[in-house]
Amino acid sequence: MKRRFYHLDVFTRRPYTGNPLAVFLDADDLPHRTMQAIAREMNLSETVFVQKPKDDRALARLRIFTTRRELPLAGHPVIGTWHLLAELGVVPVTEGTVRVLQETQAGLLPVDILFEAGRPEMVAMTQLPARFRPSRIRLQALAAALGLRPADLRKDLPCEIVSTGIPNLLVPLKSLSTLGRIERRPSALQQLLGGRAVMVYCFVLTGTRVRARGILPWELGEDPATGSAAGSLGAYLVRHGQWPVGRPLQIVQGVEMGRRSEIFVSIQKDNGRLIPRVSGMAVSVVSGHLEI
Repeated sequence: MKRRFYHLDVFTRRPYTGNPLAVFLDADDLPHRTMQAIAREMNLSETVFVQKPKDDRALARLRIFTTRRELPLAGHPVIGTWHLLAELGVVPVTEGTVRVLQETQAGLLPVDILFEAGRPEMVAMTQLPARFRPSRIRLQALAAALGLRPADLRKDLPCEIVSTGIPNLLVPLKSLSTLGRIERRPSALQQLLGGRAVMVYCFVLTGTRVRARGILPWELGEDPATGSAAGSLGAYLVRHGQWPVGRPLQIVQGVEMGRRSEIFVSIQKDNGRLIPRVSGMAVSVVSGHLEI
């Protein structure tokens, strides 16, 4: 049996940059184990399977898989999938912005698609309110697991686990040169994280924007663009007085991998909660069929 899939690069306008994504449509009849096996075969950070929603208010249900497990929510899979669905006409085409609801393991969440000249130009997702936890990881051990020295980490900002759907460990660094010197030590990172966070998101705030690297403690090693961590970082910077509420923040990631990505984040406050809105672009690269 053949199943059609699409390959996109997300958080970029240029093919072969950004974060690669595979999307399978009409996946209602695929069991969990088959979707997980396909995600392993695609060997990308995430693969999406689009299904009919259980909630009539949603336009589609997204099942998001890494090579190891299913995720409740993730950034570049949402941005890329809805860009594709807009290209294919699943989203009603208009001029201006269309809001749809998506069903995910994290719940029912809005997505906004900006159309220009009848084509999707930008996709924005609203994430869950940010939740903060102290990391309780010794800085010396964390620095060593990244191939750095404790002096390379900023002391005026904490290393903190933040989740807007997926928990990530945010690590503020002193300089761009430090960011470039990271050497991942996966076994040490796995031991330090202990399953409490999916990624170590290292960043440098340069005044008008952020440069970041998404370090993974498993086989893929590094993520070129991470929408979930970008939303968490925006909320973190607002919480610690480094960025104002509502002001758009540009995060550049993937430079060291040769896959430059641009992620845009703004944070809104609602009854004291910090709610990220993450937006970006995507470009279709490949379509084909997989034998199942």
